[in-house]
Amino acid sequence: MKKKLPASISLDLDDKWSYMKVHGDEGWEKFPSYLDIVLPLTLDVLDKLEIKITFFIVGQDAAIEKNHSLLRSIVERGHEVANHSFHHESWLKTYSKEKIEEEIRIAEEAIFAATGKRTNVFRGPGFSWSNDLLEVLQNRNYIFDASILPTYLSPLMRRYYFWKSKLSREQKKSRKELFGSFKEGFYPLKPFTWKLRSEKKLLEIPVTTIPVFKIPFHQSYLIYISNISNGLMKMYLRFSIFMCKLTKTSPSYLLHPLDLIGSHEAPELKFFPGMNVQSEKKIKIFEYALSRLKKSFELLPMGKFAEQLSGNQKEIIIKEKDKV
Repeated sequence: MKKKLPASISLDLDDKWSYMKVHGDEGWEKFPSYLDIVLPLTLDVLDKLEIKITFFIVGQDAAIEKNHSLLRSIVERGHEVANHSFHHESWLKTYSKEKIEEEIRIAEEAIFAATGKRTNVFRGPGFSWSNDLLEVLQNRNYIFDASILPTYLSPLMRRYYFWKSKLSREQKKSRKELFGSFKEGFYPLKPFTWKLRSEKKLLEIPVTTIPVFKIPFHQSYLIYISNISNGLMKMYLRFSIFMCKLTKTSPSYLLHPLDLIGSHEAPELKFFPGMNVQSEKKIKIFEYALSRLKKSFELLPMGKFAEQLSGNQKEIIIKEKDKV
């Protein structure tokens, strides 16, 4: 029997308040949450599918004591936890190096207090990253970064988000790097190694887009497409899997909480694309997508996936003049 390519599965555990914050909505400062709905639901579906994944946790959520038992259940049920920053600000790349260091550190401490696990894996909110961030992660002995989304559609994604938002001109300016730039599309889909300005190295595991075309196919996109046609959604996923196998690209497949709940559970987020699709249908799409991926690949949390890499990744050198 031919050995399957490995694939990593991760979920960015963005809470309700973090979406409201980036969208410019009032009331996010009270940290409204849906974790008590999302986490048990997600963990139950993953148990049913017998799949273990990586949860990227926002430090602010981990710092709230009432969330501790919920977040600890991630580890208790055999999943991996990772760092998704403390404040979940998509303008993280505009921070000073010192502020980035503090952001990573306090998130680490909060996640450890909540789950009992130290994090050594990171993804930036809104796919935000910078040279300074990579240096901080390397200095803090992180195994890899997972913030790159290699697609040419980033500016269009940002424009659509701004169109639907209530952000002021100043707020839009601070979020001008949301989802990255057109340049992201030129980065590799397969894991690669950054050669930093310090001459040290750090592994990068990008969120996979469709090979050759560089169009996203993570779970949220399948839900958007299902609004047009379930058949088209299934065809889109099958084609994405086919292209990954054809090019020997091991997918790093991305999930979000809103991939499992609709506007009935989170009416404040009805502005978000796909929120007209309710939980029952989203769960069916979730189960279908992960079952198809499981049939085609060996599904792993990101840490285990990184352990299987050969060490022969393409190397990308960050030059002093780079402003990425």
